Order: sequence, then structure tokens, then C-alpha cells
Amino acid sequence: MMKQFSLIAVATLAAAPALAGSLDPAPVEQPIVQAAPPPDPRPDWTGFYVGGQLGWADVSVNAPGINGDDFTAGITAGYDYDFGDFVLGAGIDYDMADVGLAPGVKLDNVFRAKVRGGLKVGNGLSYVTGGYAEADISPLGNQDGYFVGIGYEQMVTDQFSLALEGLHHEFDNIGGTPFDAEARTVNVRGTFRF
Repeated sequence: MMKQFSLIAVATLAAAPALAGSLDPAPVEQPIVQAAPPPDPRPDWTGFYVGGQLGWADVSVNAPGINGDDFTAGITAGYDYDFGDFVLGAGIDYDMADVGLAPGVKLDNVFRAKVRGGLKVGNGLSYVTGGYAEADISPLGNQDGYFVGIGYEQMVTDQFSLALEGLHHEFDNIGGTPFDAEARTVNVRGTFRF
């Protein structure tokens, strides 16, 4: 019996250090919290826009004495999507014109369906653009063509931007004739964005 008691006493004393400790709860490690990245100070270009534009058109036809230049005015609308550093969009333009090319021949209007893509530069967007164009040249009628160009748009407020855009247009076989036309336009545009 004494031998059993001695074994129990030794086992109890051996376990005592394992049971020793504070009655306070064990400290809880705080989770590491990652700081949120600062918001991008550049404007977000995603959304629809609509606006107006004023410009200048210089039109030349590959026939002697058929060319001219004059002011244009028009409307524009479209949608842009902001991918972070890159913006991609699509839109339409319609410019009214009265560019006399020869006696009785004039450019009345130009319609464009365009795509554009560009890089954000501070509060601005530097972009390239291109697409389908249709010119109404009276009395020859409408003529399909294409255009390419470059532009820069600056966000003035959260909902208003100003742009400068230069385009080069090509129209082949105007009104079924063997004559081709080139048009160069420069537009200043103001758009409301929503």
C-alpha cells in the first residue's frame, strides 16, 4: 500500500509543473490587417456621354478645282469603359456642314460610327479612333467611307469634359463617279457624362 501511495505521490508531483500557470486568459493574437490601397485620383471614364462639337473641314476631290473648306457643327454620343489605365469606347457623331466644293457641289453632312481606345493621362485621355463614315455630297448623294484619327479629352468636372480631335476621312467613287474625296476635320467637343 505504501508503494502505491508513493507512486501516486510521484506522479502527482511530476504533473504539477504541467498544471501550473496563471488564471488569466491566454493572450489573443490580433489579426494582421492589410491597409486598403489609396483610391485612384484619376477620373473614372465609365459611362454614357452626349454633347456637341464645333469644327473645321477641309475637303478635296481628285478632280481639278473641286475642293473647299468651312466650319462644321454637330452632336456626339457614346459609351466608354474604364479598365484602369486604358479606356475603350464606342460612339456616333453627326456633323452638319456647308462646304462648297465646286459650283453646285457641296458637302452637306458627315455621319460617323466610331470606336476609340486610349491611355489615361492625369485627368485626361489620349486616344486613337476610327470607324465608318458616310458623307452627303449634294447633288451626288451619300457616300460610304472610313476615317482614322487621334484626340485628347480632358475631364473638367466629374460630369463634363472637353476634347480636341483630328480625323482623316476617305470616300471612294463618289456617287458612282471615278472621283475620290479626302476630308480632314478638326473638332472641339464638349460632353456631359453620366
